[in-house]
Amino acid sequence: MLESVRSNSFQIVRLFALVILAVFVLVGGFILLQNLQHVKMIMMVFAVIWGVGSVALLFWVFNSIAQAMPRKIRPIAVALVFAGPAIVLLAWALVLPTLRSLWLSFFDDTGHQFVFLDNYTFAFTDPIMLESFKNNLLWMVFGTSFCVILGLIIAVLSDKSKFEKLFKALIFLPMAISFVGAGVIWKFMYSYKGEGININEIGLLNAIVVALGGKAQSWLLMPVWNNFFLIAIMVWLQTGYAMVILSSAIKGIPLEIIEAAKMDGANEFQIFFKITIPFIMPTIVTVATTILIFSLKLFDIVRVMTGGNFGTNVIANEFYQRQFTYRKTGQASAIAIVLLICTIPVLIYNLRQFRKRRTIK
Repeated sequence: MLESVRSNSFQIVRLFALVILAVFVLVGGFILLQNLQHVKMIMMVFAVIWGVGSVALLFWVFNSIAQAMPRKIRPIAVALVFAGPAIVLLAWALVLPTLRSLWLSFFDDTGHQFVFLDNYTFAFTDPIMLESFKNNLLWMVFGTSFCVILGLIIAVLSDKSKFEKLFKALIFLPMAISFVGAGVIWKFMYSYKGEGININEIGLLNAIVVALGGKAQSWLLMPVWNNFFLIAIMVWLQTGYAMVILSSAIKGIPLEIIEAAKMDGANEFQIFFKITIPFIMPTIVTVATTILIFSLKLFDIVRVMTGGNFGTNVIANEFYQRQFTYRKTGQASAIAIVLLICTIPVLIYNLRQFRKRRTIK
């Protein structure tokens, strides 16, 4: 009995000392960081070391406290140590801003006068918003379809090639480029200098057209078609993602099934449509829904290429315009909530498909 009391007392003292140490490191490091403002390089190095060390120390302290808890609640305490910080960050970065946007969507631009559903009425009746919904629908249908179909075709064909790794690396390479960087690159591709004497087109697409005897075009000013020229950029960026995931699923098809089909006289097209497609259909759905969500909240490409002008506006860009250009906080919040509502069904469907596959396995 006496040994148990001593052990518990030692454990309490140890935990108390760890807490004091953590507070000392955090507060002392913060004070020291403030005093290093005039030495930028040393301050930067110290901030990295102090930041990483503080996180490791806090985890060690909290884990020690969790391990010292009674056996019945110890698993819950340990789980909170591991998942607690992530939950707090998600709540702070996602849940609270979402709730704040929902609250502001029922008020005017000042955030003081309650207007109920006026901002949502604007979101579904304003001509610019209706144009944005239409354009987003084009991105969702054509952008997603082209990415998945091209990714599937390239995955199947490259798997049969001797240069599989090279082809896949070249197709996947655009994924390393940011959306803004891709927009800048393709802005030069679609560049149009106008008509006049001795004007040399620097845009690659116009240079090809002129070399073939055609006339240079202002591709990004062409109604309707300019949306498809922008969609081509997303296809260029996301096809590599679809190809890699689908190729991995194709390699998971048992060779015995394919060999049995060939022995029964099935050709390549029959194997593709009756074996490959059904076998990897869950993966196709996952890839399609992921790209669908991306196309629904797309912003960077449109913002860099056209700024949403010339009939190319999308929902996310209009939200940006309303909030940061026109200072229409209520309308911007309503647009953000509408975009969230449009995304939720796709996310739910994706999660259900994932759970079904996990249950089957």
